[in-house]
Amino acid sequence: MTTPENNSSIKWIKGLLLTFICAVLFNAFIFSSAKVEGISMEPTLFDDDRIIFNKFIYLIAEPERGDIVMINKHNENYVKRVIALPGERIEMTNHKLYINNEKQFNSYVDRNGDILTGSFGPKIVPKNQYFVMGDNRAVSKDSRNGLGLIKREEIIGRSEFTVYPLHQFSRTK
Repeated sequence: MTTPENNSSIKWIKGLLLTFICAVLFNAFIFSSAKVEGISMEPTLFDDDRIIFNKFIYLIAEPERGDIVMINKHNENYVKRVIALPGERIEMTNHKLYINNEKQFNSYVDRNGDILTGSFGPKIVPKNQYFVMGDNRAVSKDSRNGLGLIKREEIIGRSEFTVYPLHQFSRTK
């Protein structure tokens, strides 16, 4: 025989269990958080920043130039910016970035004449791959020097928000 107290307890347990399952599914398939490690994304993201990234977006859309993405390569996670898309020609000459022979201006890296990177390319990005770089180009391990080109399946999400430290809560761009 169930009493009103037992019935209430069962509803509570079911509610908590459903909430837990929803949270796990939400974290596994839609949004997740990550900690930025290192200075390769400065001045956009800093060491120890916490970001929320969207895992769902790339199930319905493709990465775009400028997206800050979470990458899983060789069982390690990296946060980098998509610079060149499949089929595009990328080249760096005299610290100037060219994509399809057009000079690019990136406000997130072009600072006070800093030396951003050495020359490379030209290189054509193969189908289903992306060229990524950190915003702090002088120190970033990226498609130029260690990560190589990033396969589409290695991109696990797009950064949406910086949530920690709290005073820096903002949308990532």
